[in-house]
Amino acid sequence: MVRINKYLAQSNVGSRRDVEKHILNGEVKVNGKVCKDLSRQIDEENDEVMFHGKHVKPKNEIIYLMLNKPKNYLVTAKDDFERKTVFDLLPDFNVHLFSVGRLDYMSTGLLIMTSDGDFANKIIHPKNKLPKVYRIKAKGILTEEQIKKLYNIKTIEGKPISRPIVKVKEKNDNSTILRMTIFEGRKRQIRQMIRIIGSEVLELKRTQIGNLKLDKLPIGMWRFLKPNEILNLIRYKRGNNENRTDRTAE
Repeated sequence: MVRINKYLAQSNVGSRRDVEKHILNGEVKVNGKVCKDLSRQIDEENDEVMFHGKHVKPKNEIIYLMLNKPKNYLVTAKDDFERKTVFDLLPDFNVHLFSVGRLDYMSTGLLIMTSDGDFANKIIHPKNKLPKVYRIKAKGILTEEQIKKLYNIKTIEGKPISRPIVKVKEKNDNSTILRMTIFEGRKRQIRQMIRIIGSEVLELKRTQIGNLKLDKLPIGMWRFLKPNEILNLIRYKRGNNENRTDRTAE
């Protein structure tokens, strides 16, 4: 027996968070009846589970990959306006692949994608506060006062955030290059933080998640994650690793 959200995640329907929404929205049927009970246990041999009218069963093939997302690509499977998506950059693996967190349309850099819902849940769960490192080009020459103000931002859209780690890398051409580490994934969080201090983001690139670094992966290209990289993400612990992340990310 396995809980229904885990069953669906293992069937590549989405992360545990995603499938819980599907369940509560009445999109899942068990033995022909809509199931909105998140505690429902599924008998893999005898129960029939359907999602959007299709039978689903756990799949053995699991994919973990990293992608260097280009600008002007959406992190979604489909777009009503037929804009390019990150799935246009990937082969058809014949599994339900989804992103672990997101990057907005204009942002670039490291994106993790997987078919493993349990893995995705561990990476994005708020309690883990996995650090994410970004290279930011902000408009104008930022003052020390503005940088200090970044540290004092407590909430984004009413939700609490941890204190970021901020390094000033360059100041030139009426812009400032920052390296910032954050520990949440609020929607457009960095863009909002930079706006709060009276500037705006001109370029935004994610370079690292936990100990996983983008390194020299060309833009628009992808590669499978190595087994030790997957384990390091799952087992990531703040503390010494957090300091190491700040020192090594570029």
